Amino acid sequence: MATQPQFDRWAAAFKFDKLEKPVRVHLKNVYSCLAIAMLSAAVGGYIHLFTGIFQGGLLTSLVSIGLLVLLGITPNTRENLMKRLGMLVGFAFCSGISMGPLMSMVIQINPSIVPTAFMGTTVIFVCFSLCALLSDQRTWLYLGGTLFSGLSLLMMLSLFNIFLGSRLIFEVNLYLGLIIMCGFILYDTQLIVEKRRRGDEDYIWHCIDLFIDFIQIFRKLMIILSSKEEKKRRN
Repeated sequence: MATQPQFDRWAAAFKFDKLEKPVRVHLKNVYSCLAIAMLSAAVGGYIHLFTGIFQGGLLTSLVSIGLLVLLGITPNTRENLMKRLGMLVGFAFCSGISMGPLMSMVIQINPSIVPTAFMGTTVIFVCFSLCALLSDQRTWLYLGGTLFSGLSLLMMLSLFNIFLGSRLIFEVNLYLGLIIMCGFILYDTQLIVEKRRRGDEDYIWHCIDLFIDFIQIFRKLMIILSSKEEKKRRN
């Protein structure tokens, strides 16, 4: 049973007192926007799976990219707040619809994979975010070059595998991509803190980085779990 001093130390650790008040307020706004984006993406995924209104495909992908570009070029002003928030919701909604085909395939293999992958993604995201926020030094920022180099490597492997069709390369790409995206949670979280300290208050755009990290990890976990389920059935 934990003693009171131990409990007090744990409680103090999660108060984020080492972060300045403006940074804490900014992070609150970022994660609030992230929650809205995740809800919008969930609605998009639901519409693809259970209605015939919209179906994920090339069009929804192009719309999501267009909304992302439009959000990036729209100035971050108080007058544009609701407009940019609407663009964020639209981008997340289209992203959720675009995830629909993958979720449909996974559900056919085993419906429990989707909630399992979501819970796993949530645990990973929370743990790595806390690790970044509770770190005394912003050492994770130095991961940037390595992570972007890793992304370039993944793109090259994917390109080569189009012609080779190697299962081994596919799995290496998948697991390495998962590790890299976990690293991006650390990097992006600390980068958001440093950007706010330097005067960047665009919490809607900062939310995009974390949203993409979450979606990519969710996608990779669904593929990994479905692959394992298929192997079990074959054996």
